[in-house]
Amino acid sequence: MKVDERPFMVGERKIGPGTPVFIVAEAGVNHNGDAALARRLVDAAAESGADAVKFQTFTVDALLTRAAPKAGYQVETTGAGESQREMLARLELGAGELAQLRDRAAKHGLVFFSAPFDEKSADALEALGVALFKIPSGEITNLPLLRHVAAKGRPVILSTGMASLEEVDQAVAAIREGGNPPLAVLHCLSAYPAPAAEMNLRAMDTLAARFGCPIGLSDHTLGIEIAVAAAARGASIIEKHLTLDTSLPGPDHRASLDPLAFAAMARAIRSVESALGDGDKRAMPSEADTRRVARKSLVAARALESGRRLAPGDIVVKRPGTGISPAELPRVLGRRLNRSVTADEVIPWEALGEP
Repeated sequence: MKVDERPFMVGERKIGPGTPVFIVAEAGVNHNGDAALARRLVDAAAESGADAVKFQTFTVDALLTRAAPKAGYQVETTGAGESQREMLARLELGAGELAQLRDRAAKHGLVFFSAPFDEKSADALEALGVALFKIPSGEITNLPLLRHVAAKGRPVILSTGMASLEEVDQAVAAIREGGNPPLAVLHCLSAYPAPAAEMNLRAMDTLAARFGCPIGLSDHTLGIEIAVAAAARGASIIEKHLTLDTSLPGPDHRASLDPLAFAAMARAIRSVESALGDGDKRAMPSEADTRRVARKSLVAARALESGRRLAPGDIVVKRPGTGISPAELPRVLGRRLNRSVTADEVIPWEALGEP
């Protein structure tokens, strides 16, 4: 992504190209409404190598109607016997519980934030002193909410699942008009789990070129491969759901990573970003020994006496690569030896006189 993506700071953490990938453990609603489980998710995020832990903040009265249906994946994971409203009512976290999670995250050195689904929830998070806001994919067309959050002046991460490029344009414009806070945009496929064949990671390049801000991926695929691939393509942020157990009841556990898998993902991302390098093609220190052994040098084809002017038949090319490179053969031919050279000896520059 060769554009100016305008890195920004979250506390002491810089987010953007040229900095370590910002790895977000999406705890979301995987706490199942249990504050103790939510605290364990914060601990697991820290132990698994995340930089941040993120929850979701909403009230069912502001979020949905009583008749709002469940998504198909929610029916599969939580059954059809209750409504979406009843399911989500169990998953609300109050301001007091969020404050405890914020403090626990701080003790671990984690960035704590949450995704508000309405203006009052955004205000509650602001009162908690969150370092940034996350706009979930489902709210991308809720332009009044986007402007409300943007006006708070804190960094915003915008997820773009289910959205067309035109809708992302409108959302970004609303955020910039609302307060123009530091902004990152995440490509996302809002399916749980998301099929790899529909991930379209090249859309990150499109978003980067269009919006000139840090780009990343909110990943709902199974496994870690897609997240690691996104890091290799230049993602500045990787967000992935974290659960203590993928078999727990609840809508998102199935499309989440357990702590061991999340830690493996974090290690793989760190390995990939270290492998990206600076783009300067050059021999590296670890290659020095192999270079010495695997490359070839100019070697005496037979015993050669001092004073002999070297001809093509006097020289062969053999390993090791500790002498004169075969690429220098035109510079060597025609020179006189200033000492004798034994058969099969690597010819050094010191044995050659002037042309």
